[in-house]
Amino acid sequence: MNIKSSLFTILIVIILVSCNSKDKKSEYKHIVYHAVNGKDTAILAININDKRFFGRYERSYYQQGKDSGDVRGDIKGDTLRGDFHYISNGGSWKRVPLALLKKENKLFLGSGVIGIYFNLPCFMPGTPIEYDNSKFIFEEIKK
Repeated sequence: MNIKSSLFTILIVIILVSCNSKDKKSEYKHIVYHAVNGKDTAILAININDKRFFGRYERSYYQQGKDSGDVRGDIKGDTLRGDFHYISNGGSWKRVPLALLKKENKLFLGSGVIGIYFNLPCFMPGTPIEYDNSKFIFEEIKK
């Protein structure tokens, strides 16, 4: 019985260590971005390091309401890819893929063909994500 208790304890320690081995929150830099498209506005407040990002995103549509929720994803080179999980106009929860291109200290919101993979929306592999005609171009808000 003593050996089983020791093995169980070791197993619990391994599980706890592996669960806590994610990136430390203190290694993230907090940045707030703002974008305007006509009368529509967007605010993106993210915590970012060299591999990942997470935070809040809010899009306000002139006289039509807003989409507000969480963003998260991975960073590869100059591209931030992840998802936006939000409540649309006070309605139900939705999830859409998110792609941002970092260029000249700005973030360009990408658009592309969206498909479903394992019941989650994502940009279709093999089709390019368009950044040239971005609906929102985010600029950092300086403190």
